[in-house]
Amino acid sequence: MDSKQPVDLIRAEEARAILGVSSAKMAHLIKQGLLPHWTYPLDRRVKLVSKADVLSLMRPKKAEAA
Repeated sequence: MDSKQPVDLIRAEEARAILGVSSAKMAHLIKQGLLPHWTYPLDRRVKLVSKADVLSLMRPKKAEAA
């Protein structure tokens, strides 16, 4: 996790709805470091993620040239 917080933080639950993935898949993305997260200061159980990071996961990956 990067210590510098982005300004576009949303709850992981909202990110899950945007991506259309299950709670387990969202937990996997966060645990594997594929989606950086921060802890909500008023409730340590709540994970916050950058909306830009979420949207970047939705973009199709460019195929690598062989």
